[in-house]
Formats: sequence, C-alpha cells, structure tokens
Amino acid sequence: MAHETLTNHPDLWRDKIPARRVDSHKYDYGHAVIYGAPELTGATRLAASGCARVGAGLVSVLANKDTADIYRETLPGHILVRDDLNWDDERVSAKLCGSGGLATDIDFTSKVPTVLDADALAHLPDKLSDHFILTPHEGEFAKAFPALEGSKLEKAQQAAEQSETIIVLKGSDTVIAHPDGRAVINTHASSNLSTAGTGDVLAGMITGLAAQGMEPFWAACAAVWMHGEAAIRFGPGLVASDLPEMIPDILRELS
Repeated sequence: MAHETLTNHPDLWRDKIPARRVDSHKYDYGHAVIYGAPELTGATRLAASGCARVGAGLVSVLANKDTADIYRETLPGHILVRDDLNWDDERVSAKLCGSGGLATDIDFTSKVPTVLDADALAHLPDKLSDHFILTPHEGEFAKAFPALEGSKLEKAQQAAEQSETIIVLKGSDTVIAHPDGRAVINTHASSNLSTAGTGDVLAGMITGLAAQGMEPFWAACAAVWMHGEAAIRFGPGLVASDLPEMIPDILRELS
C-alpha cells in the first residue's frame, strides 16, 4: 500500500507518548537494557542518559567484568549496572546494542523492541522484523545496504522493505522508514548536532520511548524530533552530554 511521505512534527505522535499516571510504578514505564561498549564506554553512558531522561522507568547497562566498575563509577545512581551480558528478565521492554561497540553477540530473535546502532549494523541478517530499529548515518547505511540506489528517501524505504525493519537514516534530513511503506522526513535539526556522541543519545532516546510501549516507528519519529529540538534550544557550543538535560522541558511542553 502506498503511503504519503510526511514531515516530522509533534502533531504526528504527541498523543502516542505514554502519559504518566498517579497510581503507577517504574515498570509501568518500561525497563530498557543497554549493552555496554567494551572500550568506548562514553557512548554507552550517553545512550543511557538519553534513555532515562526520555522517561524509561528503569535503565540497566549490561557490561563485561572488565568495564562494569567503570560504568558503576561514572553513571548516575538511577542507572543500574550488571556485570552479566547474558542477564535478562521478562520485564525488559526494549534493548539497545552497538553504541560504542559490541561486547556480545546480538540476539536477532529477540521479541522486544531493539535498537541497533553503530557496530551493531554490521553483519545483519537479511530479514529481521519491524520491532528492530536501525539507526545508521549515511556511511554505515552504505556498508549495510551497498546495492541500493536512488534518493535518500528511496534508499531508506527500500532498506526498510528489504530487511523488514524500521530504518532511521540520519542526517540533516533524517528519514524514518517503516517496512509497510510509511516514511517521515525530519528537517527539525541543527548543525550543532555534528559532534561526537549525539547519535548515541538519539539511540538511547528511541530505546527509552520504545521501552514505555510507544510503537517503534513513532518512538523513532518522536525521538528524532526532540533530539533536534534539544540542539536548536541549546545552540552553539553543544556537546552530546548537553542533550539529555534539555529533554525534560521539551517533554513538559509536549504534554
């Protein structure tokens, strides 16, 4: 079925952001698991911060024994760290793999929403499912889908259909494409995002919204827009760690 390509705007997804209830507890807003990078630990910390700030009820970082203490010493107390990369729980509602590197194999059979970023984009299976979200920049996309041709929109749509996943093809005009043909283009961004680590924050934000039960496609659209809004508000001098601190005010206004 053909779908109109839409411009990203809160009117598309504002009512899909999970509302907070008076009689709720943390697991009502999801448990997000982030697999910790074995060396570039800063990327994992940025992703975890974005994930928590966007509203995930609980964020856990799974690390190997060599890096777990680094994460325990550098992450805030509200983010849990476990030195067991195989740990799992039935309450886990979203996962993130690849930010900063891979410490373990990816479970491509996972049934929970899973964001694949950076190193997790290499050696993908031919088919996944629409609860996987791929977040490549254009260089990573070209390596993952070398045979695709056409405009940025066309390539993202082809990749989504071919892999049966949601594609977030990043850039000043980020394309979010669903395998069913839906596509949204986001130009609500800032050149100040062209700095190390901002993509890790975005991956964490998508994970955090998906963990709360937001449909992965709309979680990606919302996170991309808010990520751009945070950069626009902060302005020049932005570094990636500034982005999570901007999210609460944006969420307050959206609600």
